[in-house]
Amino acid sequence: MKMLINVAETVVADALRGMAAAHPELAVDVENRVVVRGDAPVAGKVALVSGGGSGHEPLHGGFVGPGMLSAACPGEVFTSPVPDQMVRAAAAVDSGHGVLFVVKNYTGDVLNFDMAAELAEDEGVRVEKVLVNDDVAVEDSTFTAGRRGTGATLFVEKIAGAAAEEGRPLDQVAALARRVNENARSFGVALAPCSTPAKGGPTFELPDGELELGVGIHGEPGRERRAMMTSGEIADFAVDAVLSDLRPDSPVLVLVNGMGATPLLELYGFNAEVQRVLAERGVAVARTLVGNYVTSLDMAGASVTVCQVDEEMLRLWDAPVRTPGLRWGV
Repeated sequence: MKMLINVAETVVADALRGMAAAHPELAVDVENRVVVRGDAPVAGKVALVSGGGSGHEPLHGGFVGPGMLSAACPGEVFTSPVPDQMVRAAAAVDSGHGVLFVVKNYTGDVLNFDMAAELAEDEGVRVEKVLVNDDVAVEDSTFTAGRRGTGATLFVEKIAGAAAEEGRPLDQVAALARRVNENARSFGVALAPCSTPAKGGPTFELPDGELELGVGIHGEPGRERRAMMTSGEIADFAVDAVLSDLRPDSPVLVLVNGMGATPLLELYGFNAEVQRVLAERGVAVARTLVGNYVTSLDMAGASVTVCQVDEEMLRLWDAPVRTPGLRWGV
């Protein structure tokens, strides 16, 4: 496999050095692997900290900035960050109003964020945690106990981040983040496997002419494999899987997310089919975001995330945000 890297051992550090050069508004600690808002800690504001394995960019470091995360902790590729990173991030962004940890439901992430919360509280930082578990494809996998955390992470970080920007207290920001997660569901499809720098080749086998329905963002298997389907057929399957678990009675946010190697030409075409299915099912769409946001290195494929929203959640979604990976209203 050809990759635009030096050596696999330094790929994360190299990426962080490049991020620091491209985004001087962020404080990027390459050695300790923490990405922080340059103006942190912000007085009177609850801080949001998230993180996870590298390889899902722009999640999470690309979502650090006003209106979203206060800090992010990148681990090795597809590997949870360690508690020391999270404790260091919490200390850097805490203004005395508490820190919310946004945790995707993967075993390593959950264990390490739990440990970090205990250590941070020992140092006088008040911490709340919210678990993101939106993937309807499976209940358990090799990486999780329960549902995986995927595309809804973006909705949680954006809406809760906007609430924190308004100066809301920690308990309210945490409750809102949980409400977003409870009202969001996702389903992913892989057309080709991803390749990690350490392995230098595909992480799983997907024969020519087949696709994986319900794939996870680390390449974990989903519901089934089938012969290649059209964009419209995939949209029918993915949206129906989401709506079988979430029956919205109010408008929804829609994320049509690329897994890393799917061009926008295909994603916009897929979005047209997703919108068709939602309209046929009587679901009103309030806002749509299309692009590569929660990726899986170079995996070809896409995921669909649907989040039912009320007026407050929609207003917070529309609120200004200024991060490397998401920016509007400023």
